[in-house]
Amino acid sequence: MNFFRGLIKFICSKIFLIQLVIAVAMLAILAYVTLQWLESTTNHHQRIVVPSLSKKSLDDIAIMLEEKELKYEVQDSASFNPDFPRYSVIEQNPKAGSEVKKNRKIYVTLNPSGYRKIEVPNMVQKTRRQVEPKLIALGFKIGTVTYKPNIAKDMVLELRHKGKRLKSGTKLMKTSVIDLVLGDGGTSINLSN
Repeated sequence: MNFFRGLIKFICSKIFLIQLVIAVAMLAILAYVTLQWLESTTNHHQRIVVPSLSKKSLDDIAIMLEEKELKYEVQDSASFNPDFPRYSVIEQNPKAGSEVKKNRKIYVTLNPSGYRKIEVPNMVQKTRRQVEPKLIALGFKIGTVTYKPNIAKDMVLELRHKGKRLKSGTKLMKTSVIDLVLGDGGTSINLSN
């Protein structure tokens, strides 16, 4: 009981109250100074609007971002997109119009120089019905279809690209046009003795 009475008397004393006020004031000053320091070192109110880098070359974006005190990093190239110039920016993160702080990295994805090359599979001695969907699925385009005398109607006898006969395993750019040479189904059997 005497302990509690002494504690209450100490808490209500002038010395304790002065020390409490000084401690609260010091804590408030320390918090204010810390917040001001953080705001000045993190550029809290300084925002830079990210420009649109779409279809720009690496040289152009380097100049643009340097002027705005931003940095960039190239990520892996995407699949070739014919709507964008070669080696130009296809995507960026953060997006154009976003607000960022000074020295922020902008990640860019570039358009490669062209379509990748794809291996032409062995399609000789297969039907047109099997070959066309397979070639289209691989990314090729079907060009002209010509017929040669052969007993097997619509059987692929040759694949051609720009007039040259293709061997299986040849690599062509995606979207290349492949011409088909098919059998006409004619019965050109010689029965003379």
